[in-house]
Amino acid sequence: MKDYKHLINKKKVPAHVAIIMDGNGRWAKKKSLSRAEGHRCGAEAIEPLMDAAISLGIKAISLYAFSTENWRRPRMEVLGLWKLLDYFFTNKIDVIKSRGIRVRHSGLQERLPASSLHTILRAVEETKRNRTLELNFCVNYGGRQDILNAVNRHLESAKSGGPVTARDLEKGLFTAGMPDVDLLIRTGGEYRVSNFLLWQIAYSELIFMNVLWPDFKPRHLYRAVYEFQQRERRYGGL
Repeated sequence: MKDYKHLINKKKVPAHVAIIMDGNGRWAKKKSLSRAEGHRCGAEAIEPLMDAAISLGIKAISLYAFSTENWRRPRMEVLGLWKLLDYFFTNKIDVIKSRGIRVRHSGLQERLPASSLHTILRAVEETKRNRTLELNFCVNYGGRQDILNAVNRHLESAKSGGPVTARDLEKGLFTAGMPDVDLLIRTGGEYRVSNFLLWQIAYSELIFMNVLWPDFKPRHLYRAVYEFQQRERRYGGL
C-alpha cells in the first residue's frame, strides 16, 4: 500500500474523526472463529489507531462501539460485548493515561450493566485532565435519540417559549464541547451511516473502506486522511 503518511499536510488534518467499526463478525466468519473472537480482535485495533491519530495531531476520535439498535443482537453476543468493554479498559487504561488521552462516553446510561457503566465512568474520571487526544466511545448511542434528548433537555431548562437554536441543541448533545466531525470513516464495505452522530456529521467528508475492522491499521487512517485533504469543502457555498 502507498505510504500516505508522508503525503499528509499536518496543517490540514481533520480535528474530529468518527469511525463506524464494522466487520468484526464477517472477519471472524472468514477465519472460522466465533463472533466474540472477532469483537476481541476488533478491540485490539484501537490502540494503534490512538497512536496514529496522535502522530497526525488529530484532536478527537469518536468510535461507534455499541448502538441503541445493537440490543437486538443475540443475548450472549451482547453480554460478550460488555465483558470485552470491561477487559479493554482494564488492560488499556494505563496506556491511555500514559498517552495523555481523555476518555469520553456518548450514549445513554440506561440499560448498561452496572459493572460496564462503572468501568466507563471510572475511565472518564481518571482521564478527565488529559488533553492530547479525546477518545469518545459511543456506547448505547443513537443519533436520533441524541437529538431528541438534546431538544428535551433544552425544553426542560428553557425559561422562555422561544424557538430552539442550533447552539441550544448542541449544548445538549452527548458530544457537547467537541468539534463537529470533519471525517467519517466506515469500514466493512457498507455504504450507510447507521444512525451515527447525525447532527455532528452534517458537513463531514465520508469515506467507506472495504477493510474489515479487525484488519484496520494506521495505514488505513493515513489513507483516509490523505483522501480527506484532496477534497474541497464548501459547506454549501461556491
